[in-house]
Amino acid sequence: MDIAEISGLYDYNVWANDRIVTAIRELSGEQYTRMIPSSFPSIRATLGHIAGAEWIWLQRWNGTSPGAAPSWAADATVDLLAGELASVALKRRALLASLDETALQKSLSYRNLKGDAFTDRLVNVLLHVVNHSTYHRGQLTTMLRQAGAIPPATDLIVFSRERL
Repeated sequence: MDIAEISGLYDYNVWANDRIVTAIRELSGEQYTRMIPSSFPSIRATLGHIAGAEWIWLQRWNGTSPGAAPSWAADATVDLLAGELASVALKRRALLASLDETALQKSLSYRNLKGDAFTDRLVNVLLHVVNHSTYHRGQLTTMLRQAGAIPPATDLIVFSRERL
């Protein structure tokens, strides 16, 4: 996997996040906060988790290991979470532009939210974040359906087809 492929996956991630946020913006407040158990109890909590996790990983890539999820991720409005996702995407784009193939293979040491230490190759954690967000967007798709909404297609192949 090279830096161009990683950057392409992050272009996809931003596109998919934007599509899911657009669908969530159409919900009523009740639908947004309704208890729909999954990994997280609501659409709001699941979107907050995606945004918070992307922020946490950006901090780790920049050498800081937060000890907690950002406070803004809990009980947030769609607009706030969309803004944080956009901010992370902008900073992440700059970070990715600074990397080369050698940097992708370097080790990244960090701590999880429990304080446990880990070391992984940077390329692996970069791939993990896209995969993580995709996983939870899939949950949001099901939750949107359960809330009575029509979720957008966020598949990588749809993104690819739109780029042809």
